[in-house]
Amino acid sequence: MARLFEYSQAADPDLPRVPVRLFGPHLHAEGPTRVEFFDLSGELGAPSPCTSPNLLAGFVRICAHQSQAMRVCATSSMFFCLRGAGETSWANEVMTWKQGDLFVVPGTATFWHDATEDAALYFVTDEALLSYLGVRPCTHTFAATMFPAELLRASVEDIARDGHTHSNRLGVLLATERTEATTRTLTRTLWCLLNLLPAGRTQPPHRHNSVALDLVVSAPASGCYTLLGPSLAADGTVGHPVRVDWVSGAVFTTPPGWWHSHHNDSGQDAWVLPVQDAGLFTHQRVLGLDAVPCSVTPGC
Repeated sequence: MARLFEYSQAADPDLPRVPVRLFGPHLHAEGPTRVEFFDLSGELGAPSPCTSPNLLAGFVRICAHQSQAMRVCATSSMFFCLRGAGETSWANEVMTWKQGDLFVVPGTATFWHDATEDAALYFVTDEALLSYLGVRPCTHTFAATMFPAELLRASVEDIARDGHTHSNRLGVLLATERTEATTRTLTRTLWCLLNLLPAGRTQPPHRHNSVALDLVVSAPASGCYTLLGPSLAADGTVGHPVRVDWVSGAVFTTPPGWWHSHHNDSGQDAWVLPVQDAGLFTHQRVLGLDAVPCSVTPGC
């Protein structure tokens, strides 16, 4: 039946907020071969599994010489190898991977992940968005693409050597041939950055309208953390922040529109891999990226 609402009662409905959550490495470090989904659908009031309104993420743990199937209905599926080695096959294609490699695949598929040694993959898909819309992809908008670990690390290290250590972010954004001339994002929905947080440095607060799912690729045992909050204090730092300490192999959520800063008070470099639905937001011209200048942030 038709429904009508007076404007002020429906123009900005009070939807469940995206929470700050940490998904620890224990979810992939031990136990049997399996897929672990980061399902926040209960907290978000979503009709199907999701980690944010548009994204579904998780870990795939594959014991040595075993295989794990995974059915995905999405336009884009990103995989990052946390450890180990193996291959992923679907349809008539195969990707061979090792620690630090990242690859992205278009369209709906049944993946078979086979490990030659104990392995773990981190994945992010836009399956939650398609489930919400009640649609399935009818075409591929990009070709399956591999980003080797050596290329990714070397590219970031080259930027650091070129003197960009005082920029708001020290990293490389990943793109494919199909997005190079437009959004320069991993796919039309997904955005991905490999980010270096040098020892003793702070990366100043910034915010965006997209949700970020941050994988801590590697970090020292203590001293690395992110501060998150909906507003800034008078001195340009995050006001009344929630603190998330970095743990290697863990993933944490960053709510949309929240200010967040990354801190490394240790003597070792750290690496983080945020994935967002910012490809979609960039295309819509509503990303809303805003950053505090590095010049006003101590330790930047």
